[in-house]
Amino acid sequence: MAEEIIWQKSSFSQGTGECVELAATADGVLMRESDEPQQIIRTTQAKLRAFVQGVKAGDFGYLI
Repeated sequence: MAEEIIWQKSSFSQGTGECVELAATADGVLMRESDEPQQIIRTTQAKLRAFVQGVKAGDFGYLI
């Protein structure tokens, strides 16, 4: 039986269909763009945690 994947969008999503969705799996975290759901990135919880900490610290503010 295949693992059920439950995707979650940010509560800050504007509803335009352009947002990032995440899903937890037994072996890590999946990430995709809602407007291109077939393109999935797989990462680990540790790498995602480091990324989120960088976002919170303002490391990527120049991108937006």
